Amino acid sequence: MAFSPLPVDSVLAELAAALAARGAAVLKAPTGSGKTTRVPPALLESLAAPDPGQGPAGRPKVVVLEPRRLAARAAAGRIAAERGWRLGGRVGYHVRLDRKAGRDTRLLVVTEGILVQMLQADPFLDDVALVVFDEFHERSLQADLGLGMVQRVRSEVRPDLRVLLMSATLDPGAAARYLATDEGPAPVIETGSRLHPVTIRYGDRPLARTPRGIAGAAADGVQRLIQETPGDLLVFLPGVGEIARTEETLRPLAGRAGLDLVRLHGSLPLAEQDAALRRSGRASDGRKVVLATNVAESSVTVEGITAVVDTGLARQMRHDPGSGLNRLALVRISRASADQRAGRAGRERPGICLRLWPEIEQRALAEEDLPEVLRVELSGAVLELLAWGETELAAFPWFDPPPPEVLAAARDLLHRLGALDDHGLTALGRTMARLPVHPRLARLLVAGHRGGQTARAALAAAMLSERPPFRRAGGDGADRRAAVHGTRSDLLDRLEVLEAFDRAGREPWDHPLIGPLRLRPAAARFVLGVRDRLVSLASAALDQESDTVSTADDPESALLRAVFAAHPDRLARRRAPGSRQGVMVGGKGVVLAPESGVLEPELFVAVDLDAGRPGVHAEALVRLASGVERDWLPAESLTTETEVAFDPERERVVAARRTRFEDLVLDEREVPVTDEAEAARVLAEAGAADLERALPLDQPAVAELRARVRFLRHWHPELELPELGDETLRELLPALATGRRSFAELRRAPLLDFLRGALSHAQSVALDQEAPERIEVPTGSKIRLRYDGEEPPVLAVRIQEMYGCAETPRVAGGRVPVLLHLLAPNMRPQQITDDLAGFWQRTYPQVRKELAGRYPKHAWPEDPVHAEPERRPRRKRK
Repeated sequence: MAFSPLPVDSVLAELAAALAARGAAVLKAPTGSGKTTRVPPALLESLAAPDPGQGPAGRPKVVVLEPRRLAARAAAGRIAAERGWRLGGRVGYHVRLDRKAGRDTRLLVVTEGILVQMLQADPFLDDVALVVFDEFHERSLQADLGLGMVQRVRSEVRPDLRVLLMSATLDPGAAARYLATDEGPAPVIETGSRLHPVTIRYGDRPLARTPRGIAGAAADGVQRLIQETPGDLLVFLPGVGEIARTEETLRPLAGRAGLDLVRLHGSLPLAEQDAALRRSGRASDGRKVVLATNVAESSVTVEGITAVVDTGLARQMRHDPGSGLNRLALVRISRASADQRAGRAGRERPGICLRLWPEIEQRALAEEDLPEVLRVELSGAVLELLAWGETELAAFPWFDPPPPEVLAAARDLLHRLGALDDHGLTALGRTMARLPVHPRLARLLVAGHRGGQTARAALAAAMLSERPPFRRAGGDGADRRAAVHGTRSDLLDRLEVLEAFDRAGREPWDHPLIGPLRLRPAAARFVLGVRDRLVSLASAALDQESDTVSTADDPESALLRAVFAAHPDRLARRRAPGSRQGVMVGGKGVVLAPESGVLEPELFVAVDLDAGRPGVHAEALVRLASGVERDWLPAESLTTETEVAFDPERERVVAARRTRFEDLVLDEREVPVTDEAEAARVLAEAGAADLERALPLDQPAVAELRARVRFLRHWHPELELPELGDETLRELLPALATGRRSFAELRRAPLLDFLRGALSHAQSVALDQEAPERIEVPTGSKIRLRYDGEEPPVLAVRIQEMYGCAETPRVAGGRVPVLLHLLAPNMRPQQITDDLAGFWQRTYPQVRKELAGRYPKHAWPEDPVHAEPERRPRRKRK
């Protein structure tokens, strides 16, 4: 069959040979080269020879992964049209909620999640010979998961299974190394493109500062380019809401210029998606403007496009700490994505791309998007791997291994949800794994289904996983609601308004909650559509379940019980009746936002919370709360223990009987302390943290002993005296605390005896000899020395008591002269010296001259070295 030539045609034979020889290859082919539609059927034909990887009747099967449902359907249709095959016959597709394939299908185009489901159903992919990962540079979590699972199969049981990675922008070296075998990295094959040149233009102001917003800026860009290019225009917008607003803004221009405004996004009916991809069907002068999300960024060809308006924004899946789910977040695109988008304008002729941001901002964009595996919460991926039989998550062949702490957090959440225990995946976990949603939502759906609330649980899951369909009313409406309307669950209130909207087909103005809970109708309809899909998925996966649980709960309680089952790690206890403050599992403080009406239940789950910025808010703000009854808590998660602790206010050991859900205290009461050993341990631990308050360190005898030991340790290290510092005190505390309950009792403990006991007999004798408490002076008085660490000790003594002493007294085996504070009769230092002989010779005569007249009752001999010492003044003779 003859085709119009495309650049990739020139490497098809080389590619087939590389796969046959090595079993894996990497194809780098730019946008417009034809890789999506030409490579898979060509490789299917090259696999005609029978081998163990062939499908039924010896016919090989090729599975092609596309990143989006639209791309998968479009690729299958384009291949069928080029080859003259019937869609659903030799070539088919399978995407979520849509399949067109049969027994004769040999080339199956699927979305990434479908491949993972295929691997769950058939772990060895027995009827598949080749798996092709198209546009792998987009690096979705499901693509990484599917590739890792295929690699595991190839390395352990199916070395014949072939794999091909295709991309326009992926680093081929990294991909080749990932697919390496003993023979070295996988072959890399590159080809050129038939893209026409694209002129790049930039906006003059940051998009955030555009007065008319995203829709207005996009409409201005269309008006600017419509005069400069003869073809159709493609406008890249971040989401469905922006598409709707841009369409409304463009309607007057479309009417004047005869333009078709066409939407293109993944939520459209299939017929509308197909129509958007085709060339405009109007008269020869008719043109269309395609308003698209990033579904048009790669893999699909929108015919007739010669100009692109790029807002530079997209919605990417990221972990939302507030809800604990992975949600779409508005982000700036990477330079690689910007190049992909620009390339859409040069598929058929030279084109123009207008980027609605200044050129200087282009350099600030990331080189490429961060892989999804490194920016989302991974409990869903871990659940899928465990259900597949993977046991060593760290050893799984990740293209980019996630951080170990992220995998550990994912396992921890699955444990809390009941999907995982110490032996592996539980029966509940296997049930949850059949639902292609986040594990929290799977747990919500399972619990809701078992409680007879499938539809309402599905609506709750849809509302939590999608953009909120509510906006706050003007003024202080939310605050009034919080003050007047006490509710069991903010989530239940929102479900009631959505259900009323669903019944009426319009905003239910008569509903009592419609004031503070104003709806966004378009978003509400989208959430209701997601609900319907979830109901279908839950019914298909859970109706066969034999382990259904019937409860005596009323419908409202059954639903709220399911909400709690999905958020056990978000359980909080109110600090006081009626208070908006609480503490959550893990010890995090929380406070209910003003718009929350959950003011009565003692226990509630923080369904949606804002942890705030570090250092700004000490407590997390709970936007959505849902009440929890005490008897809903699973018995296996409750513990009741008598715990001994230290009360810092009373400075004593107390005991309390506490019941906990995980680490969250539900109730407690003080009881007598009966565990002597634990009481001593707790008291010692508290004392170790505050030695000054716990021990009588300020007692003169204690302070003096510690100072003497420190002094002698410095001047006589050979004695190997212990350091009676803080660490020694902490070592002594367990013995000191035995039989005691408080700091007051500790302070009465014989600390001095314990410190003395830390010295050997020889050390104690040496201490008394070489660092004595007192020194005897010539009068016979034994005067206390004052030690200050390693410095020479101070001897404060009256001058008269030192008569007859020629030299300075010494300690530490004569190594250290004491520092004499020689006192005048008024007991104030007259001289400070460690050289007594020098004092007598040089300074004493002047001191004698000054003091003799002031203190005539005291002796002032001319020769103090040979004079009689005097303990007290002489009596005056009559």
